[in-house]
Formats: sequence, structure tokens, C-alpha cells
Amino acid sequence: MASNRPAPTTSFPPDELPGEKKLDTFGYGIRQDEETWEAWNPTADSVRPLRGRHRVSKQRGGGLARSSTVLGVGVIAAVGAGGMATAQTGKPPVSISVPDLPSVGSLISDESDAPEGSSTPLTAAGLTTADAEQGSADAGEALRARIMLQAEQQQDQVDREAQEAAETAAAKKAAEQAAKEREAAEAKAAAAKKKAEEEARAKAEAARLAELAKQFTLPTSSYTITSTFGQSGAYWSSGQHTGLDFAAPTGTLIKAVHSGTITQAGYEGSYGYKTVLTLDDGTEIWYAHQSSISASVGQKVNTGDVIGRVGATGNVTGAHLHLEVHPGGADNGIDPMAWLRSKGLNP
Repeated sequence: MASNRPAPTTSFPPDELPGEKKLDTFGYGIRQDEETWEAWNPTADSVRPLRGRHRVSKQRGGGLARSSTVLGVGVIAAVGAGGMATAQTGKPPVSISVPDLPSVGSLISDESDAPEGSSTPLTAAGLTTADAEQGSADAGEALRARIMLQAEQQQDQVDREAQEAAETAAAKKAAEQAAKEREAAEAKAAAAKKKAEEEARAKAEAARLAELAKQFTLPTSSYTITSTFGQSGAYWSSGQHTGLDFAAPTGTLIKAVHSGTITQAGYEGSYGYKTVLTLDDGTEIWYAHQSSISASVGQKVNTGDVIGRVGATGNVTGAHLHLEVHPGGADNGIDPMAWLRSKGLNP
């Protein structure tokens, strides 16, 4: 910092300057009141600058101006711009504009001379209107608040995403569980429906067989099943049994299993006495090993009519009725047990 330079010395008193006329009324040596002036010899104390208030007022547009009455050296700190400007005696005033810090001048001026509301602390630099509305007076605190707010917003977003993911997983799991339950319910309903249908079919079949049972009857009574269809043995010339044997005492009545016509009646080798009853659908029922025949060829018979008696004629080991069933008059017969059951009968 520079200081006031001392005044130059002179070898003449103020009132004895060469070529100058001595003033009568006013001069360095004489006053109007006739008092004599002493010679002025500047010293360090006499040239010390007077302390006064040098005020730098704020200008429009955010600039700083130095008062033109300030003598000596003025120093203006440009806060925020990071620089320093100096003014020395004899140089024109320097104006520094800091647009972002309009109140820097208030840091230099006296508080008593600064207009009300013209000073703002440096910590308020960078504050936004939203920060001011939220009560923030410090830029650092406002920045911290904004960072915390951003962190909270990010955390809220993470929480929302996690919650959405959890809700999606829960919804997916619930949908899968609902699908499984629906499938199980559908399977249960299908099983129940199938069971009901089977029961209905069985009931209908039972009704049908009951009705057929009124039209069909077993060929004899008081019997015992001794040989079944397809049974192997040396007793049969083909090696297998071709019918169903009802063992009963000789003379037991033989009945027509259904209405039809007698198409054969007589003795036939290993079959002994044999009667053939042809039903309306063409199925032939063979009765063999009879002791006697009670019907003739061409005779129409109804269900339950007596057509012969149990015997032991032909190739036999005991008294029994040998029954065969030939659909459509075919040479090879079918299982008489199954056929009788299909008609509602249970041998």
C-alpha cells in the first residue's frame, strides 16, 4: 500500500517569494488579524492522513465505484471474481462489475451508511428463489439440502422400483397359484363330471339290462358252471372248450334264452342230442348233450319256453348242458358267459 508523499520544501518563506508582491490582506506570513504565521515544516505526524470514511456505494448493474474525493490509494476487492484491483493517486476511478454478486460493495461500505436491504452475506451467493422460500440463508446449507433432497428422491425411486418389483412378483405368484387352483378345480370338476357320466351310463345300462332280462333268461336252473369258454384240455377234440357247461341233474329243464325259431333238432356225434335256436338277429344258440328234445325244426318259441332236458349224451363225463353262441350262424362261436351278461344275465 502507498502513503501520502511529503510536501516539497522551499528556501523562501511564503511571503518572500521572488518576483511576488507582498500581500497585505492574506498570505503565508500575515493574517488579517495581524497574527504572524509560522513556517510549516512537514513531519511524519503532520502529514498523516486523516481517518475518514471513504465509502464505496453500489452502482446500478452490480458495479462498484470509488468516491472521487478519496485521496491516496484505494483498494477494491472483487469477491467471487477472484481478482484484486488497485487504484493509485492520479489514476481515474476503476469500476468493477460483478453481476452474480450485486452486494459485494456492502462489504466495504460502513454499515451505518449502507442503505437498508443493500447488503447480502457472501454465504448467500448462489441461493435460488426456491431456496429462499424454504428459509435457506446459506449457500452451503442450500447445496447440502438440494443434495439431500436429490438423494431422498433417488432412494424413493429405488424403493418404488423395489416395491413395484415385489408387487409384480407377488401378482405373478398369485396368478400362478390361482392358475393351479383353477386347474385343480377344473380337474376335480372334470373327474366329478366323468364319474357322474359313468354312473349315469352304468345306471342306464343297468336299466337296459333289466329290460333285456325280461326278454332273456338263463338256459337252465339249479346248475354249476364246470367248464368255461377257451379252456384247454384233452377232453375236447379241438384242444379247447368251445362253450359253457352247466352241470345239472339229468332231466333238468332246458329253456329258450330268447324268442326265436328252432332251426335244428336231433342227434349229432360228440354233441349228443342237439337243438339249435336261431334268434331274430341271426344269432344261433346251440344246446348239446340233452337227454331229450322238446321242440321241432321251424317251431317259434318265446323266452323261457322249454325246448329239452339236461342229459349226458355224446362225448361227456357227466350230465350237463353244453351251450354255445354263434353270432350270424358263424362256425366259430364266442364266449357264452360274456354274451349272457350282455343281455343282463349273470350265470
